Amino acid sequence: MNGLIESTLKTLEKTEIILDSLTNEQLRDTSIPPYFSSIGTHIRHILDFYDCIFNLNADNKIDLTARSRNKKVEQDCLEAKAYLKLLINNLNTFNNHISKTVLVTDDLGQGKIEIPYTIGALLSQANSHTIHHYAIINYILSGLEISITDLDFGYNPTTPKPVFFYK
Repeated sequence: MNGLIESTLKTLEKTEIILDSLTNEQLRDTSIPPYFSSIGTHIRHILDFYDCIFNLNADNKIDLTARSRNKKVEQDCLEAKAYLKLLINNLNTFNNHISKTVLVTDDLGQGKIEIPYTIGALLSQANSHTIHHYAIINYILSGLEISITDLDFGYNPTTPKPVFFYK
């Protein structure tokens, strides 16, 4: 299997670990400042990004602005796990498409633009995007006083870890 796919699957496994650790109430809790977002909204956002990748159209285009935004995924751990499983299954079929060039629509703040990518580059971006949102989820977990045992959760592999992580 391709190293990019393996890395992405390993990153996404952490979503299932989090979902297995939460109640639905914790998933949708919006009480933590300053943004008052929930773990569920971040998980849904992560998964929607991958879903867009798998919605490659007949014109060889992917629209990252066309997200499904299924509210059930934000509020129910079982719905989120089902969505995650579907995306993991799709990811396992993408191994032979890594070098395929596609045209990606995104909005970088100035309106929609089209950018040429390879599927591999887009999956790499999705993986980094996921880790970024894990950091936010980790902040929310801390605010909710929920601890997890994965000391790497929310950290990019290249980020130096504080010394206390290894004691």
